[in-house]
Amino acid sequence: MSDLDLKGRGILVTRAAHQADDLVERIQTSQGRAIRFPALEILACEQPGPVRDLLQRSWDMIIFVSPNAVFHALKLLAGNRLQATLGAVGEATAAALRQSGYSIDLLPADRYDSEGLLMLAPLQEMTGQKVLVVRGEGGRALLGEGLQARGAEVGYAEVYRRVRPAVDPYPLLAQWQEQVDLVTVTSIEVMENLIALVGDSGWPLLQHTPLLVISERMLRHAESRGFQTVLLAAGANDDAIMSAIQNWVERTS
Repeated sequence: MSDLDLKGRGILVTRAAHQADDLVERIQTSQGRAIRFPALEILACEQPGPVRDLLQRSWDMIIFVSPNAVFHALKLLAGNRLQATLGAVGEATAAALRQSGYSIDLLPADRYDSEGLLMLAPLQEMTGQKVLVVRGEGGRALLGEGLQARGAEVGYAEVYRRVRPAVDPYPLLAQWQEQVDLVTVTSIEVMENLIALVGDSGWPLLQHTPLLVISERMLRHAESRGFQTVLLAAGANDDAIMSAIQNWVERTS
């Protein structure tokens, strides 16, 4: 039994369907109401052959940007082992690698994002280093560009695609005012997909519902988009998200 008490508040969970179960369960065991509305779908890359070849080349360092990157890369490798210094942008990504029997050489200590990774001492001088960044299609350029500026030769293995789900928002919007007390989003892309999915008719409801984000960058983006109340979790993991939800419940009870 959780020692948190969300007092029956309705929490909209917008994670991709295959990644939402743990957070949904924690909300429900904490006396909250988890409302599933995936605003992102993760699909395998359309042309796996060239990506598999990239993964099997010789690299000095391979950096994974998300648990999805780990899952889809290891699926493409079909049991072949990676032989390189391994880095992970965040703890969830590192955990996914550890579950597959890998040790993590590079992991940010304070902030789990590309900026945090680029602060690590081993990444300050990269002349002559061959680095593979494993990510989804069209991922952020900051990490690769930062490493290139320090002398690294950077490749990108884009092992999955992020797409906006084809869902009907009407059932959710029809009950929004009675059911949804807080919205959680875990990336800017999820936020933008959610805005698009609810459409013009749903935007006033979404805009005036407290929005929980997981980074300062997301907070600034949400404020620029016009969200009225934006809450910031201390990190991207479920513990940080649940703690932020609990703090909000206590402040608003």
